[in-house]
Amino acid sequence: MARPSENWERLVRATLRREQLRSAGQVHERISSGLAGAVPASLTRATNIDLILQAADEIQAEDAIVARILCEQAYTMAQNLDPNSYGRGVLQFKTGLMSVIKQKLAKRDGERIDRNRDIEHLWEFYQLYKVRHKVDDIRREEQKWRESGMFSANLEDLELRSLEMKKVIATMRALVEVMELLSKDAAPDGVGRLIIEELRRIKQSDATLAGELTPYNIVPLEAPSLTNPIGFFPEVRGALSVIRYAEHSFPRLPADFELPASRDLDMFDFLEYVFGFQKDNTRNQRENLVLTIANAQSRLGIPVESEGKIDEKAVNEVFLKVLDNYIKWCRYLRKRLVWNSLNAINKERKLFLLSLYFLIWGEAANVRFLPECICYIYHQMAKELDGILDHGEATYAASCLRGDGSVSFLDQIIHPIYETLAEEAGINNNGKASHSAWRNYDDFNEYFWSRACFELGWPMKRESSFLMKPKKWKRTGKSTFVEHRTFFHLYRSFHRMWIFLVVMFQALTITAFNDGKINLDTFKTVLSVGPTYTIMNFIESCLDVLLTFGAYSTARGMAISRLFIRFFWFGLSSVFVTYLYVKVLEERNKHTSDSVYFRIYILVLGVYAAIRIVFAILLKFPACHAMSERADQSFFQFFKWIYQERYFVGRGLYESTSDYLRYVLYWLVIFVCKFTFAYFLQIEPLVKPTRIIVDLPSLQYSWHDLISKNNNNFLTIASLWAPVVAIYLMDIHIWYTLLSAIVGGVMGARARLGEIRSLEMMHKRFESFPEAFVKNLVSPQAKRTYSVQSSQASHENNKAYAALFSPFWNEIIKSLREEDYISNREMDLLSMPSNTGSLRLVQWPLFLLSSKILLAVDLALDCEDTQADLWNRICKDEYMAYAVQECYYSAEKILYSMVDGEGRLWVERIFREINSSIQEGSLVMTLSLKKLPLVVSRFTALTGLLSKGTVENPQGAAKAIYDLYEVVTHDLLHSDLREQLDTWNILARARNEGRLFSRIEWPKDPEIMEQAKRLRLLLSVKDSADNIPKNLEARRRLQFFTNSLFMDMPAAKPVSEMMPFSVFTPYYSETVLYSSSELQRENEDGISTIFYLQKIFPDEWENFMERIGRRDIGDAELENITDSLELRLWASYRGQTLARTVRGMMYYRRALMLQSFLERRFLAEENYSQVNFLTTQGFELSREARAQADLKFTYVVSCQIYGKQKQGKAPEAADIALLLQRNEALRVAYIHTEESTTDGNVSNVYYSKLVKADVNGKDQEIYSIKLPGDPKLGEGKPENQNHAIIFTRGEAVQTIDMNQDNYLEEAMKMRNLLEEFKRNHGIRPPTILGVREHVFTGSVSSLAWFMSNQETSFVTLGQRVLANPLKVRMHYGHPDVFDRIFHISRGGISKASRVINISEDIYAGFNSSLRHGNITHHEYIQVGKGRDVGLNQIALFEGKVAGGNGEQVLSRDVYRIGQLFDFFRMLSFYFTTVGYYVCTMMTVLTVYIFLYGRVYLAFSGLDEGISKTAKRLGNTALDAVLNAQFLVQIGIFTAVPMIMGFIIELGLLKAVFSFITMQLQLCSVFFTFSLGTKTHYFGRTILHGGAKYRATGRGFVVRHIKFADNYRLYSRSHFVKALEVALLLIVYIAYGYTDGGAVSFVLLTLSSWFLVISWLFAPYIFNPSGFEWQKTVEDFDDWTSWLLYKGGVGVKGENSWEAWWDEEQMHIQTLRGRILETILTLRFLVFQYGIVYKLHLTGKDTSIAIYGFSWVVLVAIVMIFKIFTFSPKKSTNFQLILRFMQGVTSIGLVTALCLVVAFTDLSIADLFASILAFIPTGWIIICLAVTWKSIVRSLGLWDSVREFARMYDAGMGMIIFAPIALLSWFPFVSTFQSRLLYNQAFSRGLEISLILAGNKANVEKT
Repeated sequence: MARPSENWERLVRATLRREQLRSAGQVHERISSGLAGAVPASLTRATNIDLILQAADEIQAEDAIVARILCEQAYTMAQNLDPNSYGRGVLQFKTGLMSVIKQKLAKRDGERIDRNRDIEHLWEFYQLYKVRHKVDDIRREEQKWRESGMFSANLEDLELRSLEMKKVIATMRALVEVMELLSKDAAPDGVGRLIIEELRRIKQSDATLAGELTPYNIVPLEAPSLTNPIGFFPEVRGALSVIRYAEHSFPRLPADFELPASRDLDMFDFLEYVFGFQKDNTRNQRENLVLTIANAQSRLGIPVESEGKIDEKAVNEVFLKVLDNYIKWCRYLRKRLVWNSLNAINKERKLFLLSLYFLIWGEAANVRFLPECICYIYHQMAKELDGILDHGEATYAASCLRGDGSVSFLDQIIHPIYETLAEEAGINNNGKASHSAWRNYDDFNEYFWSRACFELGWPMKRESSFLMKPKKWKRTGKSTFVEHRTFFHLYRSFHRMWIFLVVMFQALTITAFNDGKINLDTFKTVLSVGPTYTIMNFIESCLDVLLTFGAYSTARGMAISRLFIRFFWFGLSSVFVTYLYVKVLEERNKHTSDSVYFRIYILVLGVYAAIRIVFAILLKFPACHAMSERADQSFFQFFKWIYQERYFVGRGLYESTSDYLRYVLYWLVIFVCKFTFAYFLQIEPLVKPTRIIVDLPSLQYSWHDLISKNNNNFLTIASLWAPVVAIYLMDIHIWYTLLSAIVGGVMGARARLGEIRSLEMMHKRFESFPEAFVKNLVSPQAKRTYSVQSSQASHENNKAYAALFSPFWNEIIKSLREEDYISNREMDLLSMPSNTGSLRLVQWPLFLLSSKILLAVDLALDCEDTQADLWNRICKDEYMAYAVQECYYSAEKILYSMVDGEGRLWVERIFREINSSIQEGSLVMTLSLKKLPLVVSRFTALTGLLSKGTVENPQGAAKAIYDLYEVVTHDLLHSDLREQLDTWNILARARNEGRLFSRIEWPKDPEIMEQAKRLRLLLSVKDSADNIPKNLEARRRLQFFTNSLFMDMPAAKPVSEMMPFSVFTPYYSETVLYSSSELQRENEDGISTIFYLQKIFPDEWENFMERIGRRDIGDAELENITDSLELRLWASYRGQTLARTVRGMMYYRRALMLQSFLERRFLAEENYSQVNFLTTQGFELSREARAQADLKFTYVVSCQIYGKQKQGKAPEAADIALLLQRNEALRVAYIHTEESTTDGNVSNVYYSKLVKADVNGKDQEIYSIKLPGDPKLGEGKPENQNHAIIFTRGEAVQTIDMNQDNYLEEAMKMRNLLEEFKRNHGIRPPTILGVREHVFTGSVSSLAWFMSNQETSFVTLGQRVLANPLKVRMHYGHPDVFDRIFHISRGGISKASRVINISEDIYAGFNSSLRHGNITHHEYIQVGKGRDVGLNQIALFEGKVAGGNGEQVLSRDVYRIGQLFDFFRMLSFYFTTVGYYVCTMMTVLTVYIFLYGRVYLAFSGLDEGISKTAKRLGNTALDAVLNAQFLVQIGIFTAVPMIMGFIIELGLLKAVFSFITMQLQLCSVFFTFSLGTKTHYFGRTILHGGAKYRATGRGFVVRHIKFADNYRLYSRSHFVKALEVALLLIVYIAYGYTDGGAVSFVLLTLSSWFLVISWLFAPYIFNPSGFEWQKTVEDFDDWTSWLLYKGGVGVKGENSWEAWWDEEQMHIQTLRGRILETILTLRFLVFQYGIVYKLHLTGKDTSIAIYGFSWVVLVAIVMIFKIFTFSPKKSTNFQLILRFMQGVTSIGLVTALCLVVAFTDLSIADLFASILAFIPTGWIIICLAVTWKSIVRSLGLWDSVREFARMYDAGMGMIIFAPIALLSWFPFVSTFQSRLLYNQAFSRGLEISLILAGNKANVEKT
């Protein structure tokens, strides 16, 4: 029986291995050795327990005693560190470790242990270990390397390499540490003395242990590393030397200051001592500055001297860029800089100031979102530093002193600010509180936009208003802007646009009403725009005053003064101008010649217009703006200030004159089109009908009219004009869309997009690829090596181009093979020879040349003409000519290399004769071309022998050559030449003696062997390769890459001189890697993910099976595949997973390594003719190439909760660790939480950590920086980015989402893209480089295709136009490339305030633009992007974006851009951001306006009256305007950019085909449905708030969505609104008047019916198996269960209708929201009011009493409903009475109904009409009850309202469900739907039908 200790150890070790063995086959996952993998994080912070336990496991087999000693020491360390086991997991760890130690002791079988000898045993083992692993050899090699500063040529031959060496040194370090601890108790004269001497020697001279095992990020700064040469690059050594701290030049550090053991003292050590920065922050920023300075130096192109000096120019460049925002801040506040002038401070002072800024920024945590706050802190601390540096002794900074006398920057500076931030964030009620109720990040930051910020003092006064914590009775107000939730922000922010549109409409309408006559009378009337203009400006100033409420107590006095000055100015001016105009009208009406007021009025308007124009010019044109900035006149500055507010941001937002004129012209074209359309097709046709309706005699109203009857039919005119006005306000977006499509298309064509759009085009132009590639993507360094010059012969240059191109091309093809897009055969055909051999022509890939030789032979066989004619026919196919030439020259070279003596003479003679025949043009006479097939077969046999590999077969080769000799000599050659060869004495003698070809030399030259293999393929491959590659994705990638080679891009710099960059990916808890169980798990239809992927990507699956050597395995044997990790990776690379993103982004490093490797290799060669083979073999193992890549590229994934995932043993943690193992350059940043006990109170302490994988596959902590508190105060994603951005490096950072991908061929263009930062893109250098995206999820379902096309249209054509000419491109999400230094000094790459910054990405664009940035767009490089593929996913995503845009409307960023951009640029900005959603909402509102207007005419009876009057008067125009169809499908024009994109990139024919296919797949239904989604969420957000991040899920969506799920999601956003429109249409049909009857009505309202059907049924049309009968039955059962389930506490909305109904009301929170909701709801009253007067019962009576009586009837119906729905649970004592009442009521109701029908005019139709009337009224009751819920509850009516609402939802559900159930009866409907949804898949021969049927078993059998 096993002992308890054995069982315990078995349990412990099983638990520790669970992570790596959690599913079968996962043997390649993270390796955590024994207990070392389970050491709690609290113990690893201060000790190396994990390292010691790892060493114990490593040496267990070698020496169990030493392993036991190490385990015991680890336990002692854990006990000393946490004796009470307070830390999380410490008790379990110590218990497990003790059991392991006990077991080790028990294994000694009772042998007594002498622990006094432990130290001696350990010392002996240490000595043996050193000898066994040759550690001293490593030290000697390292010493030589350090002295020389260069790599040893035989470094790769050292026995201890990379991983093995690091493992040995890790064990050595553990042994040394334990020896050091044990030596304290050892006798000083024995082993203890030896150990002390060894320790002293190691610390003094041995840097190996420190260098290899000290955690570092990129540069091993603490000690040199033998395995990483990056620290020995001259620029890095130079950067290290310039930050060295020289005590003779700077203050002396105290004597007790601990000096670094293995590096020089530097400036960061001094700053850490003075200000108390954290050690890891210092280490992090030290590396950051070193890399920044080193890269700045390398980009100068100035060679760094061997001792490593940095040029002053490099330091100045970094200094000015990093501190640019600080310099601007000081100038804005008119504060003196810390330094007098740049020339007045030396290099060392600049580096001190730089270091200080980076250290402040690196430890600022959430304060990094306050860039000007950091400027303030920096300003004060720099002054402190200046004073300290001027003293002889270093002292602590007073501002950072704590009470105990120590210093801490975090505690004294950052923590007080953070506490206030956290308190303010705490009162926002998780984003539900009003924005005006709390200060967000922007409010805190804008405190520092005024000189008043210096009242904060230094050290900061804790009682200041800035640090005041919010209290109920007292809090600090907002700063300069208050985000009140109102639509008025749209007018306030963009008032210039609204004023312009209103004024133009007024002018056009006046002109139209004056019959288009332009005379003085018309002119005077048009001048009424003056009062309109001033009044609208006054309204804007009123809004400024009202919407600033909440900031008056804290806003700057000047800002408030400006508000009220403008308020009074516009108020007085509007009164004055209106008064003048009234006087002008009086003069006109008097018809007097005196026009004094008219002249004064003209003068006033002229002066005002002139002033506005002058200020517009001064502020918008560059030259004029500079002049206005220099103007010192106070009155001028005053008017300029009144005209435009002066913020710290947004000053001088002008563009160059040429850019300005371009976008002005763009908008002038739009205005001409819009106003021409508006005048002639909207306004003018309504003029005559309007006049007639106004002058019509008294019309008979069929209801009780309250307004219009005595007011010239006012409402009638309003109902006619309202849709026109609505269209007028929104159709400018349609004109913008049309013009952007045209301009974008022209620009795309000019940029050469879509030139290569097919395989045929790629084949034809392949010859030009090498030259284009070399021109754009090869650095000048490599070009010089190959001496590529225009003066050389073209064939020599072509050969050089091909030699440079082939290594890169082959790596691209190799990557396609690794990704399983191509097969092995395709890889062979696509690969290109190196072209570095002695062959005189370019060798092209075989896919261009395959079967060409056989075709050429056929041409030769059919040739009856001259040689020239034959060659001309061959040259018609240029690749056939290449193939013929290559075969000829290769054959000569191969034969010549194999034979000698007489055989070589024969070869020379044959080729000499043939060459001379070619020159003479007599080849057809010299050779018998009919015998060519025979020669080809003989040569194929010879090359077949040679290509078999390394097995030599001289005899077979000799026979093959002799056979070839026979055929050539006796069959191929002409008879004369044949006789000459036969009688050639030397040859004849050798043949007769048997010596001819008797000695064959098997080729040794690899070039010859390669040529032989290639020649065999050329001669034998009969199949055409026109369809290579077959995979569509491989084709697309190669086509785009080759097309991009001809596009305009900056030339590539050498890797050493390129701009360094980082890639940055935020991650939360999405899928990292699919597990084996996830792949095999089947859904409700029996479909597993792996089965789905096999059918969707069949060719890629076959390629995968071929790659892993299991091509013949069947699906049934899938479970037997042992290499499950490869399977998991293959599946994950086809989903939207983090693994796919990491693989794609690591291509950047691979590309840089390749480019660096080839550049270095080129440097070692003089010219290409001397290079045997230019291959890329081994480039990934080149340490120098890897170091160079690491110097330029960093990849950080910010896995926010990785720490929690590790603690919880989540599978995501193990998968992330696996990614770290597989990618050595990958870094993971995360938030680590520890519990801390202070004075008995337990609190959480937060750390920002960066880890990488160590030699054992464990996480190795690089940096751990303590945070002031929980970093998540705002939105999750930007806070996640913010905590980790300090770990990025370089001057650029590419933001990448975790659902993106990248490709090796695109990664090769990254250094070209980065050079765009130095290119001229206007008056400002770029700060964000926009990058094109390819949506890779659009290949299967129609929905995914629609979404993909929509997204692609925006990210290509749309953003192309936004960037140029409109200059308003923002940051719309990833993968844009940011100027890192610019943005980290200005608040970061996103904003994080709760809710208002829910769309965090776009605020980076706003911020960049406001801070004088420049955002460009580039389409020669692309990055993959995943998008949502199911309708529900898409709806949630669009809801999130629409809600985010609703919040943007309220934001200060949009307000300032709307105010500070010039008029035309403001228009561009509006219509491409919030204006797009406003116009979308206006499109839907126009339908409502049109239909409510028609319903008004129908109810009032005016449509019939007006039509009859028109007939009587013969006025056709009046009749036409009443019956005109409302074209809501005017929105179809928004699809034009998509069509234009298709045309540019696919060609006209494919574009037309694609568009027609989309229409047949009901894309119009999808886009109409999407219209409703955007409208609902955008409008609701502005009205009530509620914008939030909506997790859409990124899986493979082919499962059926239940009816109830769709109903819950779309009920309020689509179904209710669609039914309202349907009700309006029904009423219009029932009561409207037209000559054509109902059919005419339907035709007139066709587009509205289309909207109704789309909104009601799109979720079910696009739902897989939506019309399958069995699914429909199950859906109905599920829906009824959900509807009737009562719910209760804790029940979610997805389980109960009641819980869902309560959730749906949560958005109505405020009194303002309730009032607005009430006002909007009252529109439903029109139905009851109108219908009751249309009943037969009421006749012609229009008394208001009839309407009142209808309410009495409604109350009675409600009471009856109450009786029938009275809950039995609450009436148990009245069961009999209740049933009696219900019975009597039923009988009475039926009797009363029959009597009324029999004895009154009430008809059956009236009954249905009454239902139609009361349904909307009932909905009003429900809506009002929900809105005023608390009042209804207090009245005790809430339960009744809820039952009433349940009945409504049941009714709406049945209306939608009935057609679905009916169609489900017919099987062909389901088949048709599958074809509709998955047409793309069917066209590619995929098996979606199998997936939907779940018939996996049948598939496996077949």
